[in-house]
Amino acid sequence: MKIFCAPSFPRMAAICLGLLMSCAAHAEADPSKVWINAGFYSAHFDSSKGLRNPNPGLGIEYPLDPSWSLTAGRFINSDNFHSNYLGAYYQPWRLGTFKLGVVGGAFNGYPKAFNGGWFPALLPAASWESKSVGFNVMLVPPLKDRLYGAVSFQLKYRFSE
Repeated sequence: MKIFCAPSFPRMAAICLGLLMSCAAHAEADPSKVWINAGFYSAHFDSSKGLRNPNPGLGIEYPLDPSWSLTAGRFINSDNFHSNYLGAYYQPWRLGTFKLGVVGGAFNGYPKAFNGGWFPALLPAASWESKSVGFNVMLVPPLKDRLYGAVSFQLKYRFSE
């Protein structure tokens, strides 16, 4: 039984890309700054629940300045449902080549959380970036039996000049 209705993968990717590029237009958008990712890998705190650790998908991230980035995407979540997200990273602190802060936004697609509908989230986040390869790490706290706690890892790539 399908609990929620989500746009198709190509439609969601086009919507995300269009939205991010529209928002970034105010910051002199540069397509070579766009990061692309293939979803997440989530290391769950409770491995006895049979949750999906690999969370494949498609996501994009666009830096507005050194502290702020917009992000959006779609992935298969730990419950084996499609999830979408839209948000922003705020990472004002630096520790060597690492950026530290939070990512906030909205997610959907988790059948036990708000009947699969959209809900807000604010997660601690750390990032490392080189010219064309980057890595995001987020701490997902557990929310009763609605969402399962994990450390999520995201590898990203940028087609820079």
